[in-house]
Amino acid sequence: MSGKKLAVVFPGIGYTNDKPLLYYSRKLAEEQGYEVICTGYHDLPEKIRGNEEKMIQAGRMAFEQCEELLKNIDFTVCDEILFIGKSIGTVIAAQYADTYAPMARLVLYTPLEATFFSDIKDAIAFIGEADPWSDLDEVKRLAAKKTVPLYTYSGCNHSLECSSQRKNIKILGEVMELTEEYMVKKDI
Repeated sequence: MSGKKLAVVFPGIGYTNDKPLLYYSRKLAEEQGYEVICTGYHDLPEKIRGNEEKMIQAGRMAFEQCEELLKNIDFTVCDEILFIGKSIGTVIAAQYADTYAPMARLVLYTPLEATFFSDIKDAIAFIGEADPWSDLDEVKRLAAKKTVPLYTYSGCNHSLECSSQRKNIKILGEVMELTEEYMVKKDI
Protein backbone atom coordinates (compact mmCIF):
# COMPACT_ATOMS: atom_id res chain seq x y z
CA MET A 1 0.00 0.00 0.00
CA SER A 2 2.99 2.30 -0.18
CA GLY A 3 2.06 5.69 -1.57
CA LYS A 4 -1.62 4.93 -1.27
CA LYS A 5 -4.43 6.67 0.47
CA LEU A 6 -6.57 4.40 2.65
CA ALA A 7 -10.05 5.07 4.05
CA VAL A 8 -11.70 2.75 6.55
CA VAL A 9 -15.44 2.99 7.24
CA PHE A 10 -16.76 2.14 10.71
CA PRO A 11 -20.59 2.00 10.57
CA GLY A 12 -23.16 2.31 13.29
CA ILE A 13 -24.99 -0.71 14.64
CA GLY A 14 -28.12 -0.21 12.55
CA TYR A 15 -26.62 2.40 10.25
CA THR A 16 -24.83 0.27 7.68
CA ASN A 17 -22.23 1.18 5.08
CA ASP A 18 -24.97 1.57 2.46
CA LYS A 19 -26.92 4.28 4.33
CA PRO A 20 -26.59 7.83 2.91
CA LEU A 21 -23.85 9.35 5.11
CA LEU A 22 -21.52 6.38 4.75
CA TYR A 23 -22.43 5.51 1.15
CA TYR A 24 -21.72 9.00 -0.17
CA SER A 25 -18.67 9.62 2.00
CA ARG A 26 -17.02 6.43 0.81
CA LYS A 27 -17.88 7.32 -2.80
CA LEU A 28 -16.23 10.72 -2.23
CA ALA A 29 -13.19 8.98 -0.74
CA GLU A 30 -12.93 6.75 -3.81
CA GLU A 31 -13.12 9.83 -6.07
CA GLN A 32 -10.24 11.33 -4.08
CA GLY A 33 -8.10 8.25 -4.73
CA TYR A 34 -8.60 6.46 -1.42
CA GLU A 35 -8.77 2.70 -1.31
CA VAL A 36 -11.85 2.05 0.85
CA ILE A 37 -12.32 -0.76 3.34
CA CYS A 38 -15.73 -1.16 5.00
CA THR A 39 -15.94 -2.77 8.40
CA GLY A 40 -19.02 -4.19 10.10
CA TYR A 41 -20.11 -5.90 13.28
CA HIS A 42 -22.16 -8.96 14.16
CA ASP A 43 -23.84 -10.53 17.19
CA LEU A 44 -23.78 -7.33 19.25
CA PRO A 45 -26.12 -6.86 22.21
CA GLU A 46 -29.57 -5.50 21.39
CA LYS A 47 -31.51 -2.61 22.94
CA ILE A 48 -28.37 -0.88 24.11
CA ARG A 49 -29.49 2.78 24.18
CA GLY A 50 -29.53 3.98 27.76
CA ASN A 51 -27.81 0.82 29.03
CA GLU A 52 -24.20 1.73 29.79
CA GLU A 53 -23.13 -1.87 30.41
CA LYS A 54 -24.49 -3.03 27.04
CA MET A 55 -22.99 0.01 25.29
CA ILE A 56 -19.55 -0.81 26.70
CA GLN A 57 -19.97 -4.48 25.76
CA ALA A 58 -21.06 -3.57 22.21
CA GLY A 59 -18.13 -1.19 21.84
CA ARG A 60 -15.64 -3.77 23.03
CA MET A 61 -17.06 -6.45 20.73
CA ALA A 62 -17.15 -4.13 17.71
CA PHE A 63 -13.56 -3.03 18.34
CA GLU A 64 -12.37 -6.63 18.58
CA GLN A 65 -14.18 -7.53 15.36
CA CYS A 66 -12.51 -4.60 13.60
CA GLU A 67 -9.13 -5.64 14.98
CA GLU A 68 -9.63 -9.07 13.44
CA LEU A 69 -10.79 -7.67 10.11
CA LEU A 70 -7.96 -5.12 9.83
CA LYS A 71 -5.15 -7.12 11.44
CA ASN A 72 -3.13 -7.52 8.24
CA ILE A 73 -3.07 -3.84 7.32
CA ASP A 74 0.20 -2.01 7.84
CA PHE A 75 -0.94 1.58 8.26
CA THR A 76 2.65 2.83 8.46
CA VAL A 77 3.12 2.38 4.71
CA CYS A 78 0.11 4.57 3.83
CA ASP A 79 0.62 8.20 2.91
CA GLU A 80 -2.88 9.23 4.00
CA ILE A 81 -5.33 7.47 6.28
CA LEU A 82 -8.94 8.49 6.76
CA PHE A 83 -11.31 6.83 9.21
CA ILE A 84 -15.01 7.50 8.65
CA GLY A 85 -17.31 6.60 11.54
CA LYS A 86 -21.01 6.77 12.33
CA SER A 87 -22.43 6.55 15.88
CA ILE A 88 -20.68 3.68 17.70
CA GLY A 89 -18.39 3.59 14.67
CA THR A 90 -17.02 6.99 15.73
CA VAL A 91 -15.95 5.46 19.03
CA ILE A 92 -14.35 2.49 17.28
CA ALA A 93 -12.65 4.72 14.67
CA ALA A 94 -11.17 6.99 17.35
CA GLN A 95 -9.99 4.04 19.45
CA TYR A 96 -8.57 2.28 16.43
CA ALA A 97 -6.69 5.39 15.35
CA ASP A 98 -5.41 5.83 18.89
CA THR A 99 -4.18 2.22 19.01
CA TYR A 100 -3.04 1.43 15.46
CA ALA A 101 -2.98 4.51 13.24
CA PRO A 102 -2.34 7.75 15.15
CA MET A 103 -1.77 9.60 11.87
CA ALA A 104 -5.34 8.87 10.73
CA ARG A 105 -7.75 11.75 10.22
CA LEU A 106 -11.34 11.19 11.34
CA VAL A 107 -14.75 12.00 9.90
CA LEU A 108 -17.24 11.60 12.76
CA TYR A 109 -20.93 11.37 11.92
CA THR A 110 -23.16 11.67 15.01
CA PRO A 111 -20.40 10.94 17.53
CA LEU A 112 -21.12 9.57 20.97
CA GLU A 113 -19.49 11.12 24.02
CA ALA A 114 -17.11 8.13 24.32
CA THR A 115 -15.65 9.04 20.92
CA PHE A 116 -13.78 11.90 22.55
CA PHE A 117 -12.16 9.72 25.22
CA SER A 118 -9.50 8.79 22.65
CA ASP A 119 -6.55 10.97 21.69
CA ILE A 120 -8.03 12.65 18.61
CA LYS A 121 -5.47 14.61 16.63
CA ASP A 122 -7.34 15.65 13.47
CA ALA A 123 -11.08 15.30 12.93
CA ILE A 124 -14.33 16.86 11.76
CA ALA A 125 -17.72 16.01 13.28
CA PHE A 126 -21.44 16.36 12.54
CA ILE A 127 -24.42 15.89 14.87
CA GLY A 128 -28.15 16.52 14.93
CA GLU A 129 -29.46 18.72 17.72
CA ALA A 130 -32.32 16.24 18.28
CA ASP A 131 -30.03 13.21 18.46
CA PRO A 132 -31.41 10.91 21.19
CA TRP A 133 -28.21 8.86 21.38
CA SER A 134 -25.91 11.67 22.46
CA ASP A 135 -25.85 14.39 25.09
CA LEU A 136 -25.50 17.32 22.68
CA ASP A 137 -24.05 19.73 25.24
CA GLU A 138 -21.48 17.16 26.33
CA VAL A 139 -20.51 16.33 22.74
CA LYS A 140 -20.09 20.06 22.04
CA ARG A 141 -17.93 20.46 25.16
CA LEU A 142 -15.76 17.43 24.39
CA ALA A 143 -15.35 18.35 20.71
CA ALA A 144 -14.29 21.87 21.68
CA LYS A 145 -11.82 20.47 24.22
CA LYS A 146 -10.25 18.32 21.46
CA THR A 147 -10.47 21.25 18.97
CA VAL A 148 -12.67 19.19 16.65
CA PRO A 149 -14.90 21.32 14.41
CA LEU A 150 -18.48 20.20 15.16
CA TYR A 151 -21.30 21.03 12.76
CA THR A 152 -24.77 20.85 14.31
CA TYR A 153 -28.11 20.56 12.56
CA SER A 154 -31.28 21.88 14.15
CA GLY A 155 -34.15 19.40 14.43
CA CYS A 156 -32.06 16.52 13.06
CA ASN A 157 -31.90 13.07 14.61
CA HIS A 158 -29.16 10.45 14.92
CA SER A 159 -29.12 9.99 11.14
CA LEU A 160 -28.87 13.75 10.54
CA GLU A 161 -32.45 13.66 9.26
CA CYS A 162 -35.48 15.77 10.10
CA SER A 163 -39.14 15.76 9.04
CA SER A 164 -38.59 17.52 5.68
CA GLN A 165 -37.09 15.43 2.88
CA ARG A 166 -36.08 18.56 0.98
CA LYS A 167 -34.17 19.73 4.08
CA ASN A 168 -32.63 16.25 4.48
CA ILE A 169 -31.27 16.40 0.93
CA LYS A 170 -29.88 19.89 1.52
CA ILE A 171 -28.24 18.80 4.81
CA LEU A 172 -26.77 15.67 3.21
CA GLY A 173 -25.33 17.82 0.42
CA GLU A 174 -23.78 20.25 2.90
CA VAL A 175 -22.34 17.45 5.05
CA MET A 176 -20.82 15.77 1.98
CA GLU A 177 -19.37 19.06 0.76
CA LEU A 178 -17.71 19.65 4.15
CA THR A 179 -16.56 16.02 4.25
CA GLU A 180 -14.98 16.31 0.81
CA GLU A 181 -13.24 19.56 1.75
CA TYR A 182 -11.84 17.79 4.82
CA MET A 183 -10.70 14.80 2.71
CA VAL A 184 -8.67 16.95 0.35
CA LYS A 185 -7.18 19.10 3.10
CA LYS A 186 -3.44 19.16 2.46
CA ASP A 187 -2.05 20.42 5.76
CA ILE A 188 -1.87 17.00 7.43
